[in-house]
Amino acid sequence: MATKVAKVGIKKQKGYLYFVDKKGDISCAVMARGNKKGGKPKKVAAVGIKKQGGFLYFIDKQGDISCAKMVRGGKKKKAKKR
Repeated sequence: MATKVAKVGIKKQKGYLYFVDKKGDISCAVMARGNKKGGKPKKVAAVGIKKQGGFLYFIDKQGDISCAKMVRGGKKKKAKKR
């Protein structure tokens, strides 16, 4: 389950990839399609959140920053016997 970290309310445009950068701000870059290269990232909103290890930070549908605990490892699945 994800929790909201910061309310920003940005509007997303088609063809752009939005992400939380290393400084905790929201940035976007043109998505690469086919043989077209992607663009350089540009800062959309300066938020400055502090990231914790083991959490995934993302932009939710409302344009806010949310985070969820990363699932790593776990039990290995057993092969089915025939």
